[in-house]
Amino acid sequence: MSMDYQTFIQQVNRRTGIDLSLYKEAQMKRRLTTLRDKRGYTTFDEYFKAIIKNQELYFEFLDRMTINVSEFYRNYKRWEVLEKTILPSLVKGKHKIKVWSAACSTGEEPYTLAMVLSQFFSLSDIKVLATDIDENAMQRAREGIYPERSLKEVPLSIKKKYFKQEGQFYHVTDDIKQTVTFKKHNLLADSYEQHFDLIICRNVLIYFTEQAKMDVYQKFSNALKPNGILFVGSTEQIFTPQHYQLEVADTFFYQKK
Repeated sequence: MSMDYQTFIQQVNRRTGIDLSLYKEAQMKRRLTTLRDKRGYTTFDEYFKAIIKNQELYFEFLDRMTINVSEFYRNYKRWEVLEKTILPSLVKGKHKIKVWSAACSTGEEPYTLAMVLSQFFSLSDIKVLATDIDENAMQRAREGIYPERSLKEVPLSIKKKYFKQEGQFYHVTDDIKQTVTFKKHNLLADSYEQHFDLIICRNVLIYFTEQAKMDVYQKFSNALKPNGILFVGSTEQIFTPQHYQLEVADTFFYQKK
């Protein structure tokens, strides 16, 4: 690893609490080098000085670092499994459940979760905690305005019920927006709330080193109630779930023992 990038990692960590060394180095370094060059800086030292002075550059750095690729009902079949197979037994006898959409990016996932839960509970009983490290992405999430391409997997009945089309964009309705609370949270550094029935964290852990990933899985497991469910992305199968007191409930769904 070049000294320049190594120093950059240390500076960013001291200044922001974000530890880039917990992310896979080749991918992260390549992504940030491209961004740095695009902005006209030749060293990471110059780039660091620029991002701490310029909030726009800083938010852009966070955005690039956290890869905000998202859409509603992403990998639709998995959401179908959640609705038809996982949730019926999870919600049995309960009038509400505690749920967390971790690393929620621009909000498509927590809003999708609220829409799925609306099949089981009245909206006034649904509370989704949604967290991310990127304030910029969450600001966009709070606004709840999305381009049409983000909605390509949304069932028509849901689209009609929970979105208002305005020009090229779709607005999430206020009754859905009110079910979601957005909070800043760093999965690698901050403490986790406890007693969740369901935690969703998809397509984020692939960017972490193996050790960081294992630590996060353990923290998720600790944050779940007995029989609670962890729902991960399609590239993030847990090969030794028992190591984290979890067992396979379905593909990409793990239940706390």
